Amino acid sequence: MNLSKSLYTRGIQCPKSLWLKKYKSDVLTPPDESAQAVFETGNIVGDLACGLFSHAKEVVFTKNYDEMISTTTEYINDSIKNICEATFNYNGILVMVDILHVEPDGVEIYEVKSSTSVKDIYLHDVSIQYYVLEKLGFHIKSANVIHIDKTYIRGDELELDGLFSIVDVTEDVVAMQKNIPRILEEFENYLNDKENEPNIEIGKHCHNPYECDAKNYCWKVQRDIPDFSIFNIFNLGSKKQIELYEQGIVDIKDVPDSFSMTTNQKQAVENYKSTEIHVNEEAIKEFVDTLIYPIYHLDFETFQQAVPEFKGISPFMQIPFQYSLHIEHADGYLEHKEFLAEDGNDPRELLAQKLCEDIPRDVTVLAYNMSFEKGVITKLASSFENLSEHLLHVNENIKDLMTPFQQKHYVTPSMQGNYSIKYILPALVPEMEQAYKELEGVQNGGQAMNAFANMSKLDDEEKQKMRNALLAYCKLDTLAMVRVLKKLKEVIHD
Repeated sequence: MNLSKSLYTRGIQCPKSLWLKKYKSDVLTPPDESAQAVFETGNIVGDLACGLFSHAKEVVFTKNYDEMISTTTEYINDSIKNICEATFNYNGILVMVDILHVEPDGVEIYEVKSSTSVKDIYLHDVSIQYYVLEKLGFHIKSANVIHIDKTYIRGDELELDGLFSIVDVTEDVVAMQKNIPRILEEFENYLNDKENEPNIEIGKHCHNPYECDAKNYCWKVQRDIPDFSIFNIFNLGSKKQIELYEQGIVDIKDVPDSFSMTTNQKQAVENYKSTEIHVNEEAIKEFVDTLIYPIYHLDFETFQQAVPEFKGISPFMQIPFQYSLHIEHADGYLEHKEFLAEDGNDPRELLAQKLCEDIPRDVTVLAYNMSFEKGVITKLASSFENLSEHLLHVNENIKDLMTPFQQKHYVTPSMQGNYSIKYILPALVPEMEQAYKELEGVQNGGQAMNAFANMSKLDDEEKQKMRNALLAYCKLDTLAMVRVLKKLKEVIHD
């Protein structure tokens, strides 16, 4: 049948996705920068995890899988106890075991993941490895998942025993064995028909446990589902959404007034159907009146490290490397201040020092979705005691520009029931949306994160271009906040 463990888990999520990958892969959405970064992180974490096992030998990857299988057999015969990427094939099912620990009385399977917990899909991943090895005659003593321990805090040196957690999943994996023949038979039935793709409806499996790379094909190309639909208002797996979809209702405007919904859902539908802008001037004025000039519009950019490189960092902790600050005075005058760290060093302390210089203790600081900015500052305060008092004063004075939209004081149909800046900005300040599209190199937060994380790989000229791109992007973020606030003030002054 020619399955790998990645194809097997793809089929577990959706057999149609498996079929498309095998026979119609051109319709799949190519991995973006974020997906590529996740893949690269997985490789780094996998290599590190091999260090948990003494004298481990790696089966070097090659597209000649027979050669990898032969090398694995050679290592086992040579009494190598720990083999990374041990490769096996049973009846067309190819598996590469991240780490195989070999003892005279059996083997142990270790699957390495760069996440911070054991997810259900990982059990399927391990179960097909267990199945193949057992069919090949191995006695399997245990099956395990190695994942990152998010509570680990790096000291002067990286400690692998602290970075990783090892979870024995043998009991779960053994229980899954009885279903594997049925699953393989189902896959084989689908794959035997190379002309007709499986007729599988869309549903929560389209983004659970992963965003499927066939989603655009299934949703947009085949079903013409609009960007904003019933799936954006109701949770994809909810009975209400399924009920509407089964009735042939996809567009929000087609939802019957009589359809049973919660108050919030009903309000979202009514707002979308309406061609009018809903504005609660009194509530907006109340919010604006809490802002005292000068107003410090603040936005951070952060990146994460699965494997912390700096002392005091935890895995996947938000590490701020940049901020933009637009200072808006009562007469409309704007000042701009900014910080962008040098790559290759822990950016936090210099950023925190500069932030304390740029923002006085007792001024109004405005953020969009302030929980993020407050979280970053709280972490900085806990890390740098000498700056803690000032930072916590700044934190106490942060206001959230998202509030009037989150509380539905300002709603337009084009916001599509959403209050994220992604929807607010084009609704209120459409020219700013175009400004983002005209940026070179960095146009969103994900790109900013990846750009800084990979800065050290660039030559000096490319690095300077990327630094300029990061500065331009972050500056636009806070300028956008200034423009959104201006729109709110215009509402109450009209």
